[in-house]
This record gives sequence, C-alpha cells and structure tokens, in this order.
Amino acid sequence: MEQLRLFLEQLIALESQDNLIAIGREINEVKSDFEDHLMEAERIQQIAVLEASEKGELIDIVDFVDIKNDFRTRYKALQEKRKQQISLKETLERENLKLKKGLLDELKRIIESEEHIASAFQSYKNIHETWKKIGDIPRDQRDGIQKEYSRLLEIFFYTMRIYREIKDHDYKRNLQLKQKVLHKLQQLRNEEEDIKSIEQQLRHFQDEWEEIGPVQNEEWELIKPKYWETVRQIYEKINLHYEAQRQVYIQNIAAKRALIDEILGLHSAASEAKSNKDWDKLIEQLKALQESYKKIGPGSRKENNEAWKAFREACDGFFEIKKAFSKAQYEAYSGLIEKKKALIVSVNELKDSTDWKSSAQKIIGFQKEWKAIGNTGKAENRLWAEFRSACDAFFNARDNANQSAEKDREHNHTLKLELIKKIETLDTSNRSEALKSLRSLSAEFSEVGQVPHAKKEEVYAAYKGALNTRYGELAVSAKEKEEMAFIAKLESIQASTDRSKLLQKERFDIRKQIDRLEQEANRMETNLSFFARSKGAESLRAEVDKKINEIQQQVSKLKTRLKQLPNE
Repeated sequence: MEQLRLFLEQLIALESQDNLIAIGREINEVKSDFEDHLMEAERIQQIAVLEASEKGELIDIVDFVDIKNDFRTRYKALQEKRKQQISLKETLERENLKLKKGLLDELKRIIESEEHIASAFQSYKNIHETWKKIGDIPRDQRDGIQKEYSRLLEIFFYTMRIYREIKDHDYKRNLQLKQKVLHKLQQLRNEEEDIKSIEQQLRHFQDEWEEIGPVQNEEWELIKPKYWETVRQIYEKINLHYEAQRQVYIQNIAAKRALIDEILGLHSAASEAKSNKDWDKLIEQLKALQESYKKIGPGSRKENNEAWKAFREACDGFFEIKKAFSKAQYEAYSGLIEKKKALIVSVNELKDSTDWKSSAQKIIGFQKEWKAIGNTGKAENRLWAEFRSACDAFFNARDNANQSAEKDREHNHTLKLELIKKIETLDTSNRSEALKSLRSLSAEFSEVGQVPHAKKEEVYAAYKGALNTRYGELAVSAKEKEEMAFIAKLESIQASTDRSKLLQKERFDIRKQIDRLEQEANRMETNLSFFARSKGAESLRAEVDKKINEIQQQVSKLKTRLKQLPNE
C-alpha cells in the first residue's frame, strides 16, 4: 500500500507542472508502475484469501478501492488537462501557420509592387521580426513553409538589389555563419540522443539560418543544396524514429495479446483440474505469465489500455474458476467432516464411563469407523487431535483405575533389569550366535509388560544403551538394528495371549504414522508452489525436495512393515 501511495504522490507532484505535454511519458510511466504494483498486491491478496478460505480462517483484507479510484480520477483529470494543452498547442500552431502564410503573402506583395528600397527593407524587417516571434506550426507544414519563406527572402534580396549596399566582408561573414549552422546540422544528423531534442535543435538551427543575411550568389548556390539535403536527412531520421516506435508498439501489443491468449488457455486446464497439486502447477504457470506481461514494453495508449483490461479480466476469470473449485472441494469434504465430528461427540460421551470393557469395545468400533470414513483434507489433523484426545482420555482413565497393575509393573521392572544385565554381559565372540541371542533377549524384553511410568525412560535408555553397545561390537548397521527390533517386537506380539489386539494396535500405529508423513509431504509440496524463482529460493526448494524424498522413503518402509503383519 505504501508503494501505491508513493506513486499517487508522484502523480500529484506532476499535476503542478505547467507544461504537461513535455512530461507525457513520465505521467504514463507513473500510471504503468501504479497499475503493475496494484495488480501484484491484489494478486497476492487473492491467493492469501483463497488459502485462508481453504483453512476456514479469516484474514484482514486491504481495500484498494479508495486509492485506486483517487489515482485514476487524478490521472484522468491530468490527462484531460494535458489533452487540452495539446489541443491548445495545435490550435496555436494552426493560427501561427495562418500568420506565417499571411507574412509570405505580404512578402510576395512587397517583392512584386514595392519600388522604394528603404521602405521595402523596413517592411522586410517588420515581417522578419514578426516571423521570428510566431511560435510553432504543425510539423507536416513546417518544412514546406520554411522553404517558401527562404525562397521569397532570396527573391526579395535579389529584387531589392541590396547586395550593392553590403560589403564583401559581410557576404563572407554571412557565408561563414551559414557554414557554421550547416556544420551544426551535419553534427545533429549523426546524433543519437533523444529524438525530441533533435527536433527542437533542428527548429533552432533553421531559425538561426534564416536570420543570417545573404551571401554571394555563386556561394549561395553551392551551400543551399547542402543545407536542404542535410535538413531533409534529419527529417527522415525523425520520421524513421517515429515509424520504428510505432512498430515496437505494435509488437508489444501483439506480445501482450499472445500472453492473454495463454492465460485464457489456462482456463480450460483449470476447469479440468482435479486436485490441489494440479492447481499448484496452474498457479505457477499463471505467475510466470504475469511476470512476462510486466516485462513487455508499452503500446499505443488506446491499445495498451484495452490489452490491460483484457489481461485483468483473464486473470480474474482464472481465479474465479479456482474459487469455484475450492468451494466444490469444501462441499465434498463437509459431509465427511460432519461424520467425524459425530464420532468425536460419541467418544466424548463415553470418555468418562467406568464400564471399561463395553465402552472400550464401542470406542474401538468408533476408531474403525473413523478409518473407514477416509481423509477430510486440511481439517483432518485438527479433527484427529480432538478424536485422539477423547480416546486417550478414556483409556488413560481405565489404566489409572487398574491400581493392581502397579505391582505387576514393579515386577516387570525387575525382569527387564535382569534382561538388560544379560544383554550387557552377553558374549559377542560368535557373531551369529550373539545376534540370535540379542534377538531372543529383545523379544523377551518386549514380552515383559509395562514398568512404572517414572522408571520407563530410565529402563528404556538402559536397554537401548546395552543393545547399542553389543550392536557396536558386532558392527550392526542402524538399518539392521531397526529391522531386528521390529522382528523381535513382531515375534513378541505373536507369542502374546492378547495377540489379536496387539497386532491391531501395531497396524493402527503404523497407518497413523503413514498418514502423518503423507500429510507432511503434501504440505511441503503445496508450499513449494509459492516459492519465488530466485537464487535464494532455489536453494530452499532443493532443501524441501530433499525432505520430501526422505519422508517418502520412511512411508515406503512403513508400508513394507504393514505388509509383514499377519492378517487376523
């Protein structure tokens, strides 16, 4: 918003300029910069609103209407004022043309009828002074009028026979002055500076040329063709510049229209998008097209405005399709969300129950229903946290109610310490036998029930430390240790009297880990689409890609373990 206000302040500053014709390019550049920054700000806000809508969140929306209306009103008024100045300038040029034509007629009359040299010369001086005071005339008339004036002056000086009163050194001096002007014109012909500056200098040098008095006829016949040829070449250069500029404008408008067609082409692909991943790719393409549009130069004012309007409409149309997709997606998930909310209510009604067996069976049934319902999109994590919290509340209360289990935990603690001692003193000289023993001891350790909560971490740390020491002596890799631990755990479960329940719990835990990792990977992939295309951003993209690959490897390993569990 601050940048937009700066552009508004620049426009207000330009309003105080007297000559608006000369700053037309600055006015249009300020408008173009304002519109570009406005489009970028609105685009960023549109994406933020869509993302917030998908999350069910609310964000503060910046209202660009006032500053946009204020800027465009001022710009329109400023352009209208400039248009009036241009109109006034054209009117003055037409009036100046009439005045100069009148002076040409007066000069012809003096040449044809005035016989008194002093009077004729005074009339010429009056005409010449008036001629110099008259301002610009239309460009397309300037060359012809100037040539006619020069021709009549030449005739006048010859007709009045004033060459008799001019001394030889005056002729030479006039020739030198005209040669200097011709040299300046020849230098100007080779200049590569701003074309408007060349036009102004050309008019100045032509006026300077006409103010210089006559030269000897033979010298005049030599210098005059050079002068007019140089002037003609400069006019050709000016005309070529404006023609080239018109061609560039045409190419710019064609390039902008091609980009608009590409954006309209995205509408078809957007209408067929089926997932957020599809939309991420489409939004990335749209961003690239918007950046390309900003880099294209201007066209003629009317066509540039028309192209800009079409460009905005094409972008707005794309986001309307995205909005409709998000709405449809939300409606599709809303039914599943309501079902899971109903399950959360049901579990909450049972979480304070003391009918441990019946309530536990019901809650386990609710957990199965939860899995059967499937994923609910971005609401899944929040719903799962509520559901899991209610389930945990019940099972924790049940565990706490089983006070007699505390003695068993103390006994289990003693048994696990004994197994840890066996692991610590295990003979590792025979690697094969040692690995079998470690596997057997690990299975026994897993079969032993829970220990007191306060001692759980201490026992587990001692157990892991003892295993790691033995594995280190046997040069067992981290992957082998992990696989051995899982196999030992699986064997322990299969040997348990509560085998079915333990397998179900293991299967549930593994699937939960898979769901969490896949959601994390999806979130990272979604975030990737919003990274800018810059050197710093590419490094961050590579880091995120690496993390996604690691997560996918973990998911693959968990799915393999899921297949290893027996179906019961």
